[in-house]
Amino acid sequence: MTDFHVYAGAEHSIDRPHVRRISLNDIREALRKGLDDFRDKPSHVVFIALIYPIVGVVLARWSSGEDTLQLLYPLMSGFALIGPFAALGLYEISRRRELGLDTSWRHALGVVRSPSIPGIAAVGLMLVALFLAWLLTADAIYKAIYVGGRPASIPALLADVLGTQRGWMLIVVGNVVGFLFAAAALVLTLVAFPMMLDRDCGAVAAIETSVRAALANPVPVAAWGLVVAAGLLLGSLPLFAGLAVVMPILGHATWHLYRALVAPGRGR
Repeated sequence: MTDFHVYAGAEHSIDRPHVRRISLNDIREALRKGLDDFRDKPSHVVFIALIYPIVGVVLARWSSGEDTLQLLYPLMSGFALIGPFAALGLYEISRRRELGLDTSWRHALGVVRSPSIPGIAAVGLMLVALFLAWLLTADAIYKAIYVGGRPASIPALLADVLGTQRGWMLIVVGNVVGFLFAAAALVLTLVAFPMMLDRDCGAVAAIETSVRAALANPVPVAAWGLVVAAGLLLGSLPLFAGLAVVMPILGHATWHLYRALVAPGRGR
């Protein structure tokens, strides 16, 4: 039976691989390779990615009640916080294609047998907690600004947000706080999940390497964050359906970004 280890690898040591410096050209190359992976196995990756528009529509319907309208935008924007965890199967497809192995979709589900699955689960729970914290924070910001007379429908809410002083205050404050949550998720998990799939390193090493990679490459990582944000925004239209294309490409590209940022180690 596989040794249950979360924080460190099977050898109970913290792996600190070398982190490379990259440029904006490496971001473009990662996206090109991600698109190439998507084109190579489109039926498989779209099958995996269909969960995104489905969950998105469910979340939109859940937030359509009078008391939860204000959570619609935070739900949409906060989706990026858990995206790195949900894209595990896409990383695995790219990993296998890179090695010349079979890339049928069943292997995407095989990540549950990874030796690093305890660490993967731990970092995934961290992102879920961050997502829930963002929702609670966004709801608190809305209630603090909209003390009384809250809009009762989506059209009324949009008109109020876009056409009143308190609406603009909500936009500014909400997006600034949301940016901080997104930046935290990006820095903490930039290469964490691909690294744990690639090598049995544990959650601490994966997060620590992600932080070092982000600090060593502030401009390229910021550009990557903008690419992800723009892609998710476009993919949310209409009704989240575009995520079935955007998410596979970003997921595959994340694997190749990991390869550019982190020096090779002992793979699984």
